[in-house]
Amino acid sequence: MTGTKTNERPGTRAQVRYARLSPYKAREVLDLVRGLPVDRADEVLQFTERAPAVVIRKVLASAVANAAHNDQVTDESVLYVSACYADEGPTLKRWRPRARGRATRIRKRTCHITLIVSVMEPAMLAKVEADRERATGGRAVPAARRGRTAKETRRARVARSRAAQGLPEEEHDHDHEGHDHDHEHGDDVNDAVETVDEVEADDVVDEASETEADTTDKNEDEK
Repeated sequence: MTGTKTNERPGTRAQVRYARLSPYKAREVLDLVRGLPVDRADEVLQFTERAPAVVIRKVLASAVANAAHNDQVTDESVLYVSACYADEGPTLKRWRPRARGRATRIRKRTCHITLIVSVMEPAMLAKVEADRERATGGRAVPAARRGRTAKETRRARVARSRAAQGLPEEEHDHDHEGHDHDHEHGDDVNDAVETVDEVEADDVVDEASETEADTTDKNEDEK
């Protein structure tokens, strides 16, 4: 009895064809992520200093997007790389001139990279969740919080704290990084600005007085 054919493997697939990579080099990177959860595989590809890792990471992101759009798998934390392989594509042949009128062939390899993601079995999912819990110091990270930025996490934490205290939600986020605005910040800030302006004005007057005194002394010396 024959096994499952390559093009009939279950799961959601993504493929890039005619990638300008050697299939041998692509297979070395694919061996690193085969069988890993998609979040862990993305981390491995992000910090792998090999040229095929950039292309394979894009294929992985495409496979996850296909799973969400075509198979309605919205939680990517339950997906893993079930299969990945690189088939040899056509070879571009070029020539380089050498000594004594000879020529050397240059082979520019291409390959077709295929990556398949599938939903983890319950036993595998339980093991992965346990590993994630140990990695976070014994705290299980909910699926809704995975992939959230630090700013979004802080904002959600502040909203929960204000809701627990019975306070209304904040109407303005005071994270001023990268924002230009000129709204009021309270009387204390205005008083501080006025104090700084008064100090600067006094410094200007003192400098003008010193300049005038130096000019008068210079004129008297010349006389």
